[in-house]
Amino acid sequence: VVAIVTPSSAPMKRLKDDARERGKLIDSTQGRKTRALIITDSDHVILSAIQAETIAHRFMNTDSSPE
Repeated sequence: VVAIVTPSSAPMKRLKDDARERGKLIDSTQGRKTRALIITDSDHVILSAIQAETIAHRFMNTDSSPE
């Protein structure tokens, strides 16, 4: 994961449209409103119905938890 951002700005909307054209868009919203874009190092863009702050918080907690 390179970035977790909100989809409301014009540059993020263009990023989403470009990813769709390249076949690198993954829609995991299950028909709900897109609340976050997850950008990966493989240049994929993942649409999520969960807010960006929530995803970032969960990502940070998962990274630091002992195994």
